[in-house]
Amino acid sequence: MQNKTTTALEPALCNCLALRQAARQATQLYDRHLSAVGLRTTQYSILVKLSRLGPQTINELAGQMVMDRTTMGRAILPLQREQLVEIDAGKDARTRIVRLTPAGETRLKAAAIHWKDAQKQFETAYGTAESTRLRTTLAEVVAAL
Repeated sequence: MQNKTTTALEPALCNCLALRQAARQATQLYDRHLSAVGLRTTQYSILVKLSRLGPQTINELAGQMVMDRTTMGRAILPLQREQLVEIDAGKDARTRIVRLTPAGETRLKAAAIHWKDAQKQFETAYGTAESTRLRTTLAEVVAAL
């Protein structure tokens, strides 16, 4: 029987498993840093997208985040409750527009400091050049699939 440490460090044969394990580790790292301002990594990413792109429909935002619409709808509810985003009616009854509020902009600015600390910790552990290559490779994976 193999010990737990050795087994945990073996490369996964399944691409999906390897990606999910790495994503969980990275998410936990960033979540620890962002918890100081009461945000999770996904929430921070949504606020960043809205800040950069301006108001978006839920479908557009989901597409930008590579999430399905239902998951995006659930992800923005806590942000709406905390008044970090507003959700307004769109051009028709089925469309909803999500926009960043002034409180959301303030929280995003506070969170950016913690995100930078998480980014620095990740790059110190994994390597700056390796991190850049990783982001490029993962963008290629998203584009290919």
